[in-house]
Parts: sequence; C-alpha cells; structure tokens
Amino acid sequence: MEWTDKLALGLGPMDDTHVEFVDAYNRLVAASGEAQLIEMDAFIAHTVDHFDQENRWMELIGFPGCHKAEHDRVLAVCRDVRKRMERGDAALGRQLLQELPIWFDNHVATMDSALAAYIESIGFDTQTGEIRKPPQEGCEDGSSACCTPPTQKADSQPA
Repeated sequence: MEWTDKLALGLGPMDDTHVEFVDAYNRLVAASGEAQLIEMDAFIAHTVDHFDQENRWMELIGFPGCHKAEHDRVLAVCRDVRKRMERGDAALGRQLLQELPIWFDNHVATMDSALAAYIESIGFDTQTGEIRKPPQEGCEDGSSACCTPPTQKADSQPA
C-alpha cells in the first residue's frame, strides 16, 4: 500500500494515524513465517488504537454509529484471520492482505472523509475535545447523512 495525497484529508491527527496504518500494513506484507504473525499482532494493535481514536472523537461530537460499526467489523475480521493464520491458513491471510488496501481506500474516501469534514465544520479540536461551532444541519441527530462525504463545503451556496 502506498501513501498518496489522495489519502490525505487535511486533518493532521487523522492523516498521521493513516500514515502509520499504511506503514504497519506494509511491514505486515513484507513479513513471512513467524514474523508475519508478529507483524499481524502489531498491525491489529495499531488498528485498535487508530479506531479507538476516531471512535472517541465520534462519541464526543455525536457522529453517527455506522462508522464505528465498520471499525468493529474490520477488527473482528482481522482478529479471526490472525487466529486462522496461526493454525496454518496462509491463503486466508493472503486474501486479507489483498483486500485491506481496497477497503482502506474506500473507507478513507467515504467514512473518514465525512468525519474529517464534519470535525472541521464544527471546529472540533481533536486534542482538547472542544467544539467551537454548532453542528451542520442534518448531522446533529446521528442520521446516516453524515456517513457519506459532503458534496460541498458547509459555507458555500449551491449554484
């Protein structure tokens, strides 16, 4: 997996964590044998921290639960595949390694993009937890409207 500008969302702490995700994935892909299980454990540990960070932000700002639910599903799959890899199912491990970049690209472009845009729109400080602006219309009720990226900036008017 390669870090590209396409994955950058302009939210420093999120982008930094995403760079770390790509690095952890690449270490996992490069490893083999027993080292691959060690790197899988490291990848899962990073992913837990990564998702906990975003989940904490979403809880603080009342962001829709569909994003957290996806995090939970991905972690469950990674943990299950890890157990199967330990029992010798290398094929399933290879399949996960093929699928993760596709999932990550899509997740960043949709759910993480929507989260980053919402965080910016309300002036949420990820360090202090302070919200400086009221939520955008349609997001304050936890509706699924916030699980898709906005098509225009909150302060722009339609043509």
